[in-house]
Amino acid sequence: MRFAQSWTSCTVAGTRDLTPRIREITLRPDDGAVEAYSAGSHVDVAVLVDGRPEARSYSLVGDAGPEGYRVAVRLAEDGHGGSCYMWSLKEGARLEVSSPSNAFDVDWTRSAYCLVAGGIGITPLVGIASTLARRGAAFVLHYCVPSRREAAYLDELAARLGDRLVVHASDEGRRLDLDAALARLPVGALAVVCGPMRLLEAARRGWTAAGRAATDLTYETFGSSGLMPTEAFRVRIKGSAAEIMIPPNRSMLDVLNETGHEVMSDCQRGECGVCAIDVVALDGEIDHRDVFFSQEQRRENHKICPCVSRAHGVVTVDTLYRPERG
Repeated sequence: MRFAQSWTSCTVAGTRDLTPRIREITLRPDDGAVEAYSAGSHVDVAVLVDGRPEARSYSLVGDAGPEGYRVAVRLAEDGHGGSCYMWSLKEGARLEVSSPSNAFDVDWTRSAYCLVAGGIGITPLVGIASTLARRGAAFVLHYCVPSRREAAYLDELAARLGDRLVVHASDEGRRLDLDAALARLPVGALAVVCGPMRLLEAARRGWTAAGRAATDLTYETFGSSGLMPTEAFRVRIKGSAAEIMIPPNRSMLDVLNETGHEVMSDCQRGECGVCAIDVVALDGEIDHRDVFFSQEQRRENHKICPCVSRAHGVVTVDTLYRPERG
């Protein structure tokens, strides 16, 4: 079960390929009412995965405009199937889209900013960087990609940001020294990071090592990006003989709810912690893919966010759901 959201019918107004694996899709509300949103916002999109209705979150690119909501989707064959569905959409296709919401907490009054994007993590930072540029703020955007050929919005950003954009392309031998970049920031600067889990973990380690305040680092990661390969694993329920298999293309949250072990959730992005449940026993490892728990909490393995996190082996959980007995 999930907290209520406001949804509207949209039509695919157009698509364009930004890179060989990243496609921009413009979603126009059928009533023409494009809601205003702040930089860094996202929408949830109703998708079909193996014929099942599910929802996926996508960052909104740039500023709100009358043409609709722009999202950029990276095709991921090893994902849960949402990107394949989005890539299958043609102009004129119709689907349900939630109202925009913002998980980033950007303080626009800081004296300096450091933006770090890893791959498709550039999508929310396009709008954030543009807003900072309009405000005349002091900032730099570090854009980490395997190659420039795989860098979405590169020309647009280069034209708008000039030398405030620094591209770190692996095939050019220009990897980002994240610790050094964070250490150079003046006191009180805000770091904004979006990318895969490894980038986020490195940012959090570097931020802590530099003695920075935790409130001066804001971030977003991808629910499908973990530190371990995605594979099937088993879940046992406390007080039950049930053992549930979680396939690679399904979330633990979805399968638990589908099998009658109800877990309340909200963001389904590993950010809010609403879905967190107790881990009773573990025969294997947990791949914590959330951004809610601290490093210490992850090491303890007392809880798991089933909306995004996974495991290798068998994990026994207590969902705290108790069916009513007649």
